Amino acid sequence: MSWVILFFAIVFEVAGTLTLKFTDGMTRLWPTVLMFAFYLVSLFGLSTAVSKIPVGTAYAVWSGVGTLMVAVLGVLWLKEQVTVLRAVSMLLIVIGVAGLYLTGSHR
Repeated sequence: MSWVILFFAIVFEVAGTLTLKFTDGMTRLWPTVLMFAFYLVSLFGLSTAVSKIPVGTAYAVWSGVGTLMVAVLGVLWLKEQVTVLRAVSMLLIVIGVAGLYLTGSHR
């Protein structure tokens, strides 16, 4: 169950990060309020998940998968450029997160 909570924490962190794009430097009230709400829910989920998942593993997965999701959504939704270095970097994030999960510390 902790991994499910962590997954939703990641989704809310990604939503908060993508919402940053619409805050216009935190000068627009409602996108800024929404961004803080998303981050608050995300941090609550992360804090709940670390009760059962080692904090180093949970944070690495939270930040790594979140970074990967933001990068992919940036390319697909925000039409950001894809370069070879960017694609290789995304692959390395996937390898790192998988490696942490497969070390057995998730049990």
